[in-house]
Amino acid sequence: MAQPPDISETFVREVDENIRRDRLRDFFKEHGGLIAAAVILFLAASGGFIWYQQHKQHRAEGHVEELAQIYKDIGLGNTTKAPAQLNDLAQSSSEGVRATAMFTRAALAIQQSDTKLAVATYKKIADDSSFPQPYRDAALIRQTALEFDQLQPQQVIARLEPLTKPGEPWFGSAGEMTALAMIKQGKTKQAGQLFASIAKDKSVPDTVRDRSIQIAGSLGADASAALGPQAQ
Repeated sequence: MAQPPDISETFVREVDENIRRDRLRDFFKEHGGLIAAAVILFLAASGGFIWYQQHKQHRAEGHVEELAQIYKDIGLGNTTKAPAQLNDLAQSSSEGVRATAMFTRAALAIQQSDTKLAVATYKKIADDSSFPQPYRDAALIRQTALEFDQLQPQQVIARLEPLTKPGEPWFGSAGEMTALAMIKQGKTKQAGQLFASIAKDKSVPDTVRDRSIQIAGSLGADASAALGPQAQ
């Protein structure tokens, strides 16, 4: 009976490589056009994206220069064109430019005694989830400060509750307005305790802490721990 030929590993490997090479050649023959088109589309998309990013950056730089000129004009008292210019920049694709333009527009409205527009602008910033939280929090504080006398005390407390916590960046401002709202509700003890907490928070500006110490004391709350050793 004849013996099967001795098939070595080298021979098997060569056959396997030939088969894979033939399959790859056949694949490119069959789909070469599609692959070339895909490569071209990828390169075009990549080039378009790079151009768009550069164009966007260039526009943002131009918007920053426009803002600088607007600030210069406002400083010189030339505010006639500023509202329209700021409204245009408030549509910028640059997040920073858009926020700055809106904050400036609100500040200009306050300067021109248009509180209604200022409140609406701050509210728009505060409600815009595309802005980073610090921008939104700052706008909420300013909106609430302008509306404070027209809001019910509980509205103020509820609105500022997330910011009225020790260690929060806006604890001083939010805490003061919340405490004043508590006083309107007749909750003087809680208000005094809150003022004492503000006074003890070293992240709060010194002017706000000093004021809180005085008000806390007038409400019967002990804020002496907020005083330095020499002051005590």
